[in-house]
Amino acid sequence: MSRAGAVASCSLWWLRTGAPRPLAASGRRIGVRLCSSRMVIDNINRAVVHRILRVDHAGEYGANRIYAGQMAVLGRSSVGPVIQKMWDQEKDHLKKFNELMVTFRVRPTILMPFWNVVGFALGAGTALLGKEGAMACTVAVEESIARHYNNQIRTLMEEDPEKYEALLQVIKKFRDEELEHHDTGLEHDAELAPVYAVLKRVIQAGCGAAIYLSERF
Repeated sequence: MSRAGAVASCSLWWLRTGAPRPLAASGRRIGVRLCSSRMVIDNINRAVVHRILRVDHAGEYGANRIYAGQMAVLGRSSVGPVIQKMWDQEKDHLKKFNELMVTFRVRPTILMPFWNVVGFALGAGTALLGKEGAMACTVAVEESIARHYNNQIRTLMEEDPEKYEALLQVIKKFRDEELEHHDTGLEHDAELAPVYAVLKRVIQAGCGAAIYLSERF
């Protein structure tokens, strides 16, 4: 196996298992030793990785609360199983980011209690407009998240695609699943929601603010 392949394999193993990695106590860049003394990734950009993980963890937590709110209103309706399927994937996303937060010793955003309440309220509130309202919310949120993931992918590719290959694989997989949710929303009449265009713009403006704040606080 090539050095690059071995590094990628070990990196992905760490991401999957959540095993702790040795991190520097201070400084912007850190070195991570993978699997053996022969395979070392140097100079991981700690500031970039922490910012990415903090905001993605917050985003997946918020998405879980949105789907929880939708299920509270529409769980027993015909669209309930569709929402549940998307929620189950979001639970997997959140589980992975919970693991990565521990692995890389990243503190969560201080706004978690706020996203807890706002996410549930957004999910339940749009669901009260009917299944179309819930799906409009899904389209708006998932489109925002997918766009944000694409920005992160570009950032990591510019940093060093080989070094961050394992993290890139996680983000790309989740990005693709968010896009599936977006398409599911459109297939289930999201565009028939009352004032769809306005609702979508308002929700996406809120997502943009949430991303900005969660990256920084």
